[in-house]
Amino acid sequence: MPRRRLRLWALGLVVAALAIPAAARSWRIANFEAAIDVHQDGSAFITERITATFTGQYNGIYRTIPIEYPGPHAANYTLFVDVIGVKEADSGRALRYELHRQGSYRQIKIYIPGAVDADKTIEIGYEVKNATRFFADHDEFYWNVTGNDWPVPIDQASAMVMFPPDAAGQIRAQGFTGIYGSRQQEVTSEVRDAAAIFETTSRLPMRAGLTVDVFIPKGILHEPGELRQIAWFVQSNPVVLLPVIVFAVMFGLWYTVGRDPDPGISVAPMYEPPKDMTPAECGTLVDDSVRPRDITCTLVDLAVKGYIKIEEVAEQHLLFSGRDYIFHLLKPRSEWKQLAAHEQVMLQNLYAGSGESTSLSTLKNHFYTAIPAIKDDLISELKQKGLYTVDPESAHAYLIGTVVAIVVVLLLLNHFGHFPLLQSGFWSVLAVIVSALIVYLFGRQMTAKSLKGARTYVQVLGFEEFMNRVDKDRLKQMPPDTFEKFLPYAMALGVEHHWAQAFAGIIQNPPSWYAGPLPVGYGFNPILFTNNMSYMSSQAHSVFVSAPRSSSTGSGWTGGGFSSGGGFSGGGFGGGGGGAF
Repeated sequence: MPRRRLRLWALGLVVAALAIPAAARSWRIANFEAAIDVHQDGSAFITERITATFTGQYNGIYRTIPIEYPGPHAANYTLFVDVIGVKEADSGRALRYELHRQGSYRQIKIYIPGAVDADKTIEIGYEVKNATRFFADHDEFYWNVTGNDWPVPIDQASAMVMFPPDAAGQIRAQGFTGIYGSRQQEVTSEVRDAAAIFETTSRLPMRAGLTVDVFIPKGILHEPGELRQIAWFVQSNPVVLLPVIVFAVMFGLWYTVGRDPDPGISVAPMYEPPKDMTPAECGTLVDDSVRPRDITCTLVDLAVKGYIKIEEVAEQHLLFSGRDYIFHLLKPRSEWKQLAAHEQVMLQNLYAGSGESTSLSTLKNHFYTAIPAIKDDLISELKQKGLYTVDPESAHAYLIGTVVAIVVVLLLLNHFGHFPLLQSGFWSVLAVIVSALIVYLFGRQMTAKSLKGARTYVQVLGFEEFMNRVDKDRLKQMPPDTFEKFLPYAMALGVEHHWAQAFAGIIQNPPSWYAGPLPVGYGFNPILFTNNMSYMSSQAHSVFVSAPRSSSTGSGWTGGGFSSGGGFSGGGFGGGGGGAF
């Protein structure tokens, strides 16, 4: 028991010994004087003379000045502060100080030699470029002299605000004291000629300060010009430069990576498509992407080449009638190797079983698995033919990589306070939207064709020009199978209706690869036939992309019993996925 008491006594002595220096260490501001010289252009040079009373040992003080404020029109307003110097008032000796940015504040860390049980007076000189506020009917110098974030009381505070001589007898002044938001006026306010003088009448407690407000008639100060105001706005809201930065980066990327070379030839009518180019490849090269019509036109092209025959059949339902299409296989599978890869995939998925015919309706919820392979094969074929230096897939990777790099850099700059992204409100949102639009527009142009690809592209456009503007006299001199031979290309390029109109009254017999109901006594009409092919293509696209959905009805067991066979992966309720962590 005595040993335990001795330990408690020893612990108490240690705590007391540590507490005595802490309790003896304190400081306060004995006097805070500010001399403010407001210049003709509204800028101000401010000299703060701070007398601090130290009890115990200190290394110096901090002075923080807020520089970010809510501005007009949901923008940010930055106070541009330049610290000129810090010195010891009595000796005039320069003091060492450090400048730091802490969020919305500029911090001055001042080292004061001999700040041990002593009174020290320091002078801080700084310039504020945009200290004055300009309104339509008056100007105003509204300044928080001491600040309201000191953790110690201020015994006495005063300020003298000096204006150009023309302000003599025209300015009005008022002062406020207390914590933030207080309307107390424990301060004297006096105007002498072109100066306003303020002095507190009572001690300012912790977190209380002195604020001065001077009314200035118009014409004494010169409001900054529009260019300077715009420059200040941009400096206060650097996020408005984001679209400019994004444009510069995306333009540079496009210019160095995604720009097509000069083909050296101009668009002129071409009477046939480029050699060894399928309709789907022509359509993909023009758009730099695989469109639905690039896939569906392949059906017609396979029929033109003699691989399949398309039969249109009428369907009669209870309340309405419809159309279906049967695709009859004409060539054995051994001959498919002569086709392009995307055409082989098309046939393989049309005739997935051993049958020699398949209907469009039976492909629903089955053919969708072939779409990605067909798209990949089309892009791969164009790359193998040397038509791209940057293909659409690589362009997408370039685009994603550039966007990620921009976002990472901006987030780092925002984190370190060099490029604030979110403090400008509406302007931040607008800048992000415009930047996203710029990325989207450049992203559509990021693929780059090779010289061969650029020339092939011009040839495709020339062939499209021919199909758009061909005259009947020219067509009468061309082979009889011209209409059906080039119809898949017209469908891939979206000009099939112009192509069909040019043959109205010229073609009398339907293509041999098509069978279906035709109007009796009217002969073959290429316009109606092309409309029918367009309808078939539309129906085929709907079928090709259709995918099965999980159903909330039905059972995973046939007949309600315990024999398996009725379920499938993905059926029933629920879905989605998960992960480990």
